[in-house]
Amino acid sequence: MVPYRLVDMADDGLGLLTELGIERAHVVGASMGGMIAQTMAHSRPERVLTLTSMMSSTGESEYGRPSPQAQAVLFGPKPADREGYVAAAEKELVWASKRYGSGAVLRELAAASYDRAYYPAGIGRQLGAMILSGSRADDLRELRVPTLVIHGLDDTLIDPSGGERTAELVPGAGLLLVPDMGHDRPRELWPQLIDAVVAHTG
Repeated sequence: MVPYRLVDMADDGLGLLTELGIERAHVVGASMGGMIAQTMAHSRPERVLTLTSMMSSTGESEYGRPSPQAQAVLFGPKPADREGYVAAAEKELVWASKRYGSGAVLRELAAASYDRAYYPAGIGRQLGAMILSGSRADDLRELRVPTLVIHGLDDTLIDPSGGERTAELVPGAGLLLVPDMGHDRPRELWPQLIDAVVAHTG
C-alpha cells in the first residue's frame, strides 16, 4: 500500500503556507514538484497566485514517457555507501542537458542529498505516489490559475510531450520549451529561467 499520494504532498505544501501565515503564493514546481504544484493549484486555487510547472507532466501515461535509457537509470540499483552513491550520480547525465550537463555538478548534488537524508525507500514511495495518483487531465482542463509551463527539449526522463500536453490542457497557459535543457536546471540557463518566472509572476 502506498502511504501517500500527490494530494497528500500538496496538502503538506498548503499546510506549510498556512503555518507561515502566507495566504496566497506563486507556486513553482519541478518534476514531481510540478505535479504537486498542479495539484495545489487545482485543489485550492484561491491560495495560488500563479502556477509554474517545470519539466513535469499530466499523469497521462501516453505523455512524458522516459526513454529506455533514462528509465533504466531511474529504476536501477544505487550503492548504499556514500562514495558509491556519489560516483553513481554521473549515470544521471542520461537525462541532463547535452550541452551543459556536468558529472561534477551531479556528484556535488548527490553528496548534498546523501548528507541531508539518505533514505532510498522514499524513491519508491514517491514513484508510487505519482503512478497511483493517476491522470490530472480533467483537473488541468478546469484550472483557472495563470500558468506557465517550462520544459527542456533535452529531457529524456520526462519527455517534452509532458510539458506540451500540460500547456495544451490548461486554459491560457504559456509554454516555454528550452533548448539545451534536460531534466535539470543548468546554471548557464538560470538567467532565462529566472526571467521567465519573474515575467510570469510580476
